[in-house]
Amino acid sequence: MTLIEKLKSWAQLLKMDVLMIWFATKSPQTPWLPKAICIFIVAYALSPIDLIPDFIPVLGYVDDLVLLPILIWVAIRLMPNFILQESRILADQWLKKNQSKPKSNLGFLIVAVIWLLMMWLTYLLINSQTS
Repeated sequence: MTLIEKLKSWAQLLKMDVLMIWFATKSPQTPWLPKAICIFIVAYALSPIDLIPDFIPVLGYVDDLVLLPILIWVAIRLMPNFILQESRILADQWLKKNQSKPKSNLGFLIVAVIWLLMMWLTYLLINSQTS
């Protein structure tokens, strides 16, 4: 198996895990801490924009290759097994039916707010140094 094939396989598993977590957030039996972590993961992972744009060399993929897998690992560790199993089945059915991941407007909003805050803080920092 080539490196490209391995990366494609890994990306498919990551996509499935994000969908599984999305369904876990909808379960009323999911405990509040894993649910809070999952909501953040799903909002960010399904956002149409990234916190660090992918066109930035190396850093652009840090969130996709490092941050998301770590957060997903934490969420899976905190989640009861029966919820994970139910959510995996629902995620598999979703992918077979829709062939794509859903979009997250909340994720878009979170990333947009973070970008706006960073721009405002940069403006304040530049403005304070010129005064």
